[in-house]
Amino acid sequence: MRGNHVRRRLAAGEASVGTWLSLPSPEAAEFVARLGFDWLTIDAEHSPVDVRTQAQMFAAMAATPVAPMVRVPWNDPAHIKRALDAGAWGIVVPMVKTREEAERAVAAARYPPNGERSVGGGRTALSFAAAGGGEYYRRADEEILVVIQIEHIAGVEVADEILSVPGVDACFIGPNDLAASMGRGLGVSLESDDPPLVEAIERIRLACDRHGVAPGIHCSDAAGVNRRLGEGFRFLAMASELRYMLSGLGADLATLDWCPAGATGAAAAAGAEAVRY
Repeated sequence: MRGNHVRRRLAAGEASVGTWLSLPSPEAAEFVARLGFDWLTIDAEHSPVDVRTQAQMFAAMAATPVAPMVRVPWNDPAHIKRALDAGAWGIVVPMVKTREEAERAVAAARYPPNGERSVGGGRTALSFAAAGGGEYYRRADEEILVVIQIEHIAGVEVADEILSVPGVDACFIGPNDLAASMGRGLGVSLESDDPPLVEAIERIRLACDRHGVAPGIHCSDAAGVNRRLGEGFRFLAMASELRYMLSGLGADLATLDWCPAGATGAAAAAGAEAVRY
């Protein structure tokens, strides 16, 4: 059975970089999986990706070394169970604001006696290239990565309580939602220098360090990743495949000595702005 290199790297204090998959496309997942990222996270919270499509995307990634993960729609054992049974090597759980919510996320990702995950699922052994379901069940708790998101000021206030929960491997900060919860505005830059937001992010990172949890954050581009690496973050997402597709096409389109009928610069900018990461 393949080991989860992302969990090993984070436990060893190393950095791990991946990106978000926002398109419900096995073909896109297959191409991006061959670029060299450590992990790819399917965004099932804010994108139209159902469980069947997740399984197909995992199958498309299977021939590569990348670790397939899912950001589940909500901290619900049913969402977590279905993502893991479809073949995810890890989960990202949004909007964790209390210790009890962190405990619920961990329990949903672990089999008894360590948690409450039920036994079943057809793709688990396939995703990890296990010899059979028995091997998967014996080792799954050692391999599944549990990432919780602190992205609300209420979670920042009790970050030490949340991050002291056994079984939390990494904490992923969502700067957009965090800024919104603080009244700092909607759709702020992922690398915003707004002092209250910067302070809140640093509070989370320091709490991660105190409890041996890998601090993570979403970044807008390679420069953002390099900046956050320098600040001590270790689980870093570099935008998304959709963001890069739109920005690359949009940048070249803007250089053409041609304009399609009815198109305006404002409309093009609005389309790109709609993708926050």
